Amino acid sequence: MVGASLAGLSTVRALRAQGYDGSITVIGEERHHPYDRPPLSKGFLQGDLDVDALALGSPQEYADLGVRWLLGERAVRLEPAARTVTLAGGREVRADAVVIATGARPRTLAGTDRLAGVHTLRTLDDALALRADLRRGRPRVVVVGAGFIGAEVASTAHALGLDVTVVEAAEVPLERALGREMGLVCSALHADHGVRLLCGTGVAGLTGERRVTGVRLTDGRLLAADVVVVGVGVRPVTGWLAGSGITVDDGVVCDAGCATGVPGVVAVGDVARCPDPFTGRHDRVEHWTNATEQAGTAARTLLSGTSVPAPARPPYFWSDQYRVRIQLAGHVGPKDRPEVVEGDVASRSFVALYRRDGHEVAVLAVNRPKPFTRLRRTLTPLVPMVPLVP
Repeated sequence: MVGASLAGLSTVRALRAQGYDGSITVIGEERHHPYDRPPLSKGFLQGDLDVDALALGSPQEYADLGVRWLLGERAVRLEPAARTVTLAGGREVRADAVVIATGARPRTLAGTDRLAGVHTLRTLDDALALRADLRRGRPRVVVVGAGFIGAEVASTAHALGLDVTVVEAAEVPLERALGREMGLVCSALHADHGVRLLCGTGVAGLTGERRVTGVRLTDGRLLAADVVVVGVGVRPVTGWLAGSGITVDDGVVCDAGCATGVPGVVAVGDVARCPDPFTGRHDRVEHWTNATEQAGTAARTLLSGTSVPAPARPPYFWSDQYRVRIQLAGHVGPKDRPEVVEGDVASRSFVALYRRDGHEVAVLAVNRPKPFTRLRRTLTPLVPMVPLVP
């Protein structure tokens, strides 16, 4: 198991639940046992949760699972013919099967590697560093990127009483995920709480010598900043697979059973680009629920030797911002238009259904969890899948 993440741990659990009683080795680049990532931008960053509260498993569970942990070790090469994974220190780990669960790394701004006060947020160590910086006096915070991670960080910084500005290159934040109309509605949460949102402009560069002092925008404006958080997407961690024969194209290309084109090798989680039986698309799905559900599929593939697609469940994710819960199930296409079926937009408490060709294909809820759960069950798969060979 290369990747000690939620996806990796979930696959271990699935293998044991499906009857595998052989040895399992988990290789993790981080020094931590698997932990929950969603709280890193919310409760943990705010200080409401400690490190122990993030743990995804207990010492007793790990003992029961019978896992050998190699933490703080980075995989640098996979040789399927020899069934070996080579670690950065030169050590080789042999296996009969390999699960790729290496996830993704955040994109960064060029030239900021050695500038203090500039952060990305992906790992526990990232969150610890950012949490410490947010408590250095009363820093002025600039968040680059108004996606869900950026919005959650802005919300948390605002809750800490800090001066926050969010910069987004797109004209409408979240338009790709929610469509234009609901992207405008959900991004209005920033203005509702006095957080500045600057859209339609990018970042030309940062100012400062050893520590950041400002953010220079492409429209010429200069924003004073003591802390900058960059949330502009991620890249799948696949470089270590070069020369392995694994097909890589914005992630590890898999079939519907999470199998790669190399026998005995599967991929799960953020790094896996699989056919989605609900949307008909071949995508990497960077959601918590996908990591847990995909694990069972990958385990069945390894143990049976046959790829069996998972049931067609609508993709699901949630985001907590400014004490508002946003939930989306399904997939919003560029031509899909939402209809509010409960509540109202002005109160920031509503449910909207998206329809396509007479079918309900997505549901969005803002502070309406019960009707969301009910309507989520009414969604129907969208289109037949086009085969993509790993």
